[in-house]
Amino acid sequence: MNIHEYQAKALLREYGVPVPRGQVAYTPEEAEQAARELGGPVWVVKAQIHAGGRGKGGGVKLARSVEEVRQLAGEMLGMTLVTHQTGPQGRVVKRVYIEEGCDIARELYLGAVIDRGTSRVTLMASQEGGVEIEEVAARSPEKILRAAIDPATGFMPHYGRALAFGLGLSGAEVRKAVGLMQGLYNCMVERDASLVEINPLVVTGAGDLLALDAKMNFDSNGLFRQPGILELRDLDEEDPHEIEASRHELSYIKLDGNIGCMVNGAGLAMATMDIIKLYGGEPANFLDVGGGATKERVTAAFRLLLSDPNVEGVLVNIFGGIMRCDVIAEGVVAAARDVNLNVPLVVRLEGTNVELGKRILSESGLPIIPADDLADAARKIVNAVKKAA
Repeated sequence: MNIHEYQAKALLREYGVPVPRGQVAYTPEEAEQAARELGGPVWVVKAQIHAGGRGKGGGVKLARSVEEVRQLAGEMLGMTLVTHQTGPQGRVVKRVYIEEGCDIARELYLGAVIDRGTSRVTLMASQEGGVEIEEVAARSPEKILRAAIDPATGFMPHYGRALAFGLGLSGAEVRKAVGLMQGLYNCMVERDASLVEINPLVVTGAGDLLALDAKMNFDSNGLFRQPGILELRDLDEEDPHEIEASRHELSYIKLDGNIGCMVNGAGLAMATMDIIKLYGGEPANFLDVGGGATKERVTAAFRLLLSDPNVEGVLVNIFGGIMRCDVIAEGVVAAARDVNLNVPLVVRLEGTNVELGKRILSESGLPIIPADDLADAARKIVNAVKKAA
């Protein structure tokens, strides 16, 4: 789950991370009032969407009067902001963040991420602040400093000092940086975040450190422990199909292809998408119904697939272990009848109660194409979609 910049900064502030003062606004009038309360002479008007690259797309602008704050807010609110992360469709701006200006002497990068290779939270820092960290990694990987935090001890000052010295900080700046990193680490661990990114982290003319931007992602599996974080969820920033999937505890990610996939198990789902591409097709989604899905959840998953207008065929690939093939078959048949199936449907079942599942499908009277194995299923759905086109 993602949250907005102003929400991330509010969380970081709770952990002692210094951030500029700011207020969120939903109208030009609220933006002007926020600027007056913050005081001048310079403000930054920032569009709030769940995507990076806002500045390059015109979503971050400097204002030198409260009237200009109001004008810029009016221009941003309601606009479709397109960045490299939103895709060509962009995102509609429904709120802006009005923030006080600051005297920037240097721009740095600081982030924390869960490194699956080491099973540790890893702090990353670079003197290349204000630049996409992926660009730095590709162009000058040696400029990215790392510190893998031992979970047995947690964050220790020596981690922060090593990164601070590597960033070229000195004197009191080092002490401030260590405290800031401690707060960032504590926030990440205690709030079940999977990513915390400050880009840029600025050193002001007075030698203070400020988180000028903030991005936070959260592990959705940990949200049951974080009711306060869950309240920050902005459904307007999420794909409607993914929202519907979350209501039924389905793992779903929309893609750009035309073959809908319903699979149990993340690994099998990835393999299914790969083999569809191998046979010349394009998957329309990742969808894992889980190992203990009910008939109702399977029915909801099938309806979700067919609600995507880009889907021109569906491949159901189930390996029944905990999940029984007859339950899948009953859900598929119920959903296909309910939505008046009008696209090719290929089903491959294997595992627990497979013969019963196949019998339910064959006796349904529906035009379901059975498959013997995964390769056979992929070949049949790709050919069926091509013939129907």
